[in-house]
Amino acid sequence: MSVYDAEEQQRIDALKDWWAQWGNLVYAMAMVLLLGIAGSQGWKYYQKKQVVEAETLFLSVQKVAQESAASKDWKKLSSAAMALADKYPRTFYATDAQLMAAKAAFDASALTEAKAHLQWVVDKGQATHQAIARVRLAAVLLDEKKYDDALKTLDAIKSDAFSSLAADVKGDILVAQGRTDEARAAFQMAVDKADSRSPLKPISQAKLDAVGGAVEKPAETKADAKNDVKAATGANK
Repeated sequence: MSVYDAEEQQRIDALKDWWAQWGNLVYAMAMVLLLGIAGSQGWKYYQKKQVVEAETLFLSVQKVAQESAASKDWKKLSSAAMALADKYPRTFYATDAQLMAAKAAFDASALTEAKAHLQWVVDKGQATHQAIARVRLAAVLLDEKKYDDALKTLDAIKSDAFSSLAADVKGDILVAQGRTDEARAAFQMAVDKADSRSPLKPISQAKLDAVGGAVEKPAETKADAKNDVKAATGANK
């Protein structure tokens, strides 16, 4: 038994030596881990709290929007949207409120204020909403006859989901500039990119017809198409 006691004592002594050397580091790592877990939980709680509070405030913004629509007082909605954005800028509610305020201001021909709300979404809003904000901002700039700025705003859109809408607005801008051939190409793209069930497709088609109709394919493209048809016909014989 004494041999076993001696071995046990050696293990205990070795453990004491190891702990004396590494104990503080173990404590530190444990504290970092616990603080990380606590911080993560605290951040999740904070985010959830922010969303709940933003949702409550957004409901009041919606109420103001309804009142503004009836009274045509867009300024109240603008102020409410900015208050929400200032307090909870990272939430979807802030972005939605800014888009609502932009539309109300635009409908009231308050273009400067409409631009401010849309620019906020472009700069600080949710990424999923930034493309539509750019399209609407370009439309406002078109109304202000700031054609170059409007085109630059559209050029920054990289989302395929908005390529048809962006091309349609680009066509409008080019028509306003008297650049008819380029407008035809833009409207053609809008028609080609639009889903067959999209209500935008017939609108873009009507605009395309108004500026001269479908864009002719280059001669080489036509020749290639004819060759493809001949090849297919020969293959079927």
